[in-house]
Amino acid sequence: MVLLKVLRKQKIKESQARVLLLGLDNAGKSTLVAQILDEDMRSVAPTFGFQINTLTRDGINLHIWDIGGQQSLRPFWHNYFEKTDFLIWVVDACAPARLDKCIQELQTVLQQEDRLIGTGVLIWINKVDIGRENISLIEERLEKEVLGTLRENHNVGVIPCSAFTGEGINEGLDFVCDEIKSRLFVL
Repeated sequence: MVLLKVLRKQKIKESQARVLLLGLDNAGKSTLVAQILDEDMRSVAPTFGFQINTLTRDGINLHIWDIGGQQSLRPFWHNYFEKTDFLIWVVDACAPARLDKCIQELQTVLQQEDRLIGTGVLIWINKVDIGRENISLIEERLEKEVLGTLRENHNVGVIPCSAFTGEGINEGLDFVCDEIKSRLFVL
């Protein structure tokens, strides 16, 4: 595991970071990517499989792996964990009825701890422009059921955002880049 950390730090030294973007279907992952890349959000469609986009921010090339969240794809998520430097988990603020499933899937992902060791984690609570009233409930549930354990091995950020308006996007990307830069390997 120590070797894995060293290799991950070496890759970061080269200003490359693999960012895995996960969450349930319809959470807005692909729309977040479109907002980040300043692309037309009207053409965003559900991701079947995965898409890779690269964004350069703060001198780091972030290779964002947007993985489809449909139930049929979730058993294959673990195939993308290798060489991941950062995990972004997206929660749909407009779907409190799916929060149990969302937390359950996040916990399943975190059981792959050995393959995600050393990664930072950002939980983006998306769609706050239309689901703001659910933020407190979501934050409380995450704190109670996930974050305590998660913070033992990861630097974690929870940021409300809106892929539609852009709210919280810069804060989230700053968190990602700051976390990656904090682990720079210097010889």
